[in-house]
Amino acid sequence: MKQETTAADVAQETTPTQEEVTNQEATAVEAEDTEATADATAQPTQTVEQLQEELAATHDKYLRLYSEFENFRRRASKEKLSLIERAGKDIFSNLLPIVDDFERAIKALHPTDEAAATLASEEGIHLIYGKLRHLLEQAGVQVMPVEKGADFDTELHEAVTQMAVEDKEMKGKVLEVVEKGYLLKEKVLRFAKVVTGA
Repeated sequence: MKQETTAADVAQETTPTQEEVTNQEATAVEAEDTEATADATAQPTQTVEQLQEELAATHDKYLRLYSEFENFRRRASKEKLSLIERAGKDIFSNLLPIVDDFERAIKALHPTDEAAATLASEEGIHLIYGKLRHLLEQAGVQVMPVEKGADFDTELHEAVTQMAVEDKEMKGKVLEVVEKGYLLKEKVLRFAKVVTGA
């Protein structure tokens, strides 16, 4: 006998059983877990690489900033020292004409037996001149050593005039020092004014 298929039987054949549904759900969950795990594994690797790049960039910026700060600190220190030296330079430059006047006055004074006052004046001038020279030496001001016959050096000398010389060896050499030159801590404070041979 033929069994008649009822609507309930057809529905039962097309409708999956509870077990089949559970298996399908489990397979879907496993697939999702696999994708999530793959995404999770890829994402932290990407994040670690990004963090390493950011760390390297930050470290580079830090090194550059530190280097710039060190350069600034050195430059500021050097400028401060230079400023102090320049302040002293102006004062000493103003004192040098006084030294020149003292030297001229000493050359002009000639003691005579008739006037004891002249001798006392000369001693006083020598005393003042000695104290002033000592003060300048303590501050680092030195007389520039220039000798007759030395080579003319534009870094140290200023030619006031030239004189014709018969001796060819004296051409371009210092013939006479008109005004002494001075050094402040081995830097030129005032050029020596000289007459050169031509």
